[in-house]
Amino acid sequence: MTPRPASGRAAAADRLARADRSRTFPPLPARPGARGLFAESWWGSAWLDALETTALDSARLARGRTYARDGHVDTINVTPGRIVATVRGSRPRPYSAEIRLRALTDQEWDGLLDSIAADPGRLTALLAKKLPQALAEGEVRLLPGPGDLVPRCSCPDHGRPCKHAAALCFQVARLLDADPFVLLLMRGRGERELLDELSRRNTAHTARETHAHTHTHTHSHGSATVRPPRHRRGPEAGGETRDAVTAPSAPATPGVDPGEPEAPGAPPVGGVMAKAVLADRPRPPLPPPLPAPARPGRPPALPDGDTLPFDPAALEFLAADAAARAHACVSAAASPGHGGGRPPVHSPFPALPPWEDAIRLAATAHPTAGLTSATRALYRDLAAATGRTTTDVARSVAAWRQGGPEGLALLDTPWDPPAGDFDRARSALLAADLPALRPRHNHLTDADRGIQLRFGHDNRWYPYESEPGTEDWWPTGPADPDPVGALSALLAR
Repeated sequence: MTPRPASGRAAAADRLARADRSRTFPPLPARPGARGLFAESWWGSAWLDALETTALDSARLARGRTYARDGHVDTINVTPGRIVATVRGSRPRPYSAEIRLRALTDQEWDGLLDSIAADPGRLTALLAKKLPQALAEGEVRLLPGPGDLVPRCSCPDHGRPCKHAAALCFQVARLLDADPFVLLLMRGRGERELLDELSRRNTAHTARETHAHTHTHTHSHGSATVRPPRHRRGPEAGGETRDAVTAPSAPATPGVDPGEPEAPGAPPVGGVMAKAVLADRPRPPLPPPLPAPARPGRPPALPDGDTLPFDPAALEFLAADAAARAHACVSAAASPGHGGGRPPVHSPFPALPPWEDAIRLAATAHPTAGLTSATRALYRDLAAATGRTTTDVARSVAAWRQGGPEGLALLDTPWDPPAGDFDRARSALLAADLPALRPRHNHLTDADRGIQLRFGHDNRWYPYESEPGTEDWWPTGPADPDPVGALSALLAR
């Protein structure tokens, strides 16, 4: 038989359960110069004891502790049986460190949850972010023992653990200090999932106790409480007897014996009228938005991804572009309009053809002018993907850095400007005692000197240079609305 698909409610519950079994923690703040115990709670110290009793090299542990204190451990992800984080070492790319811990079986969880439900003090301690020692060291052990923590790392050091995995362990101890539910998640269950299950078990436990109390109370009163039903003879002819059981009495008030009147003047149950709850009321204004940062942030470096289905460098590349786009949009939205109002926000990144967008990405994600091994590899990949040469990519990136979309358009597409600024530029150059340039379309060129100015649709002048006599023109320097300034800067190079 084909299995019946899960209902919408069941599927939503399954998604919530999966989300509850994964928690991501931002990098913990560095604690340089801190001394003394690394963990503050007894259960955090017990976690580190499990690490230190099986470590083969105390020097690696010491370096790992220093890495943790200095903030070398980045974002930490905790899932059942597995803790993963990137740890920055001495190389440019961080390493991927991992700690494995066995998850509890369903039978072990059943016993653990029963022990918590049977003792309200244990649940109260957990909700207060404390781990009861009797619970952690009970029949089902929560804390790891010697050899239970299995470290792994992508670094070439084969120590158990290496300093990167040790640093991760030390930072996890700080997470456990703040929230023991992290330990329960490592053992297989999420916080929301646990609290829901404990609520069900507490309800069932209370119902059983109430039933047992009622049963005991009933038998202790004997026949005075339980009366047999009274029968009466019906009025039908023939005198047939019909059983008529009297109607049950109203439910008893808790704490009052049946047949005993309730105390007069008992206060009614409190409440609030629905219309009072739903009534409109003035609310305070929202606080003003925070100012945009001066520049977009840079994404963290990712570890080498030999076993990953994507290129970490490409992901860093796209993350940097997303940060730049977000910063531009926030900055545009924060600019006040005329009259103090906010102008309609238009995207600072209009839709571009694939080639132009690829050049934009390369120019903005790697804003340095020099060629490095990373940019050379990037240009090779872009050239292969777009059917261009590496030189075409490098020249186009330089044009985009010079003037954005207009700079890229001027690289390959000449145009004929109307009479006006373009014609007056030659006179201005001669008046400034600068070399005479030959006009053609929107270009002013001195091929013998290898210099050129290109006039853009935005009325700015874009300087270019070439090896004399080669006609191999490259964008050089920023655009300038003044042709004299643009050419003077070009000659001064």
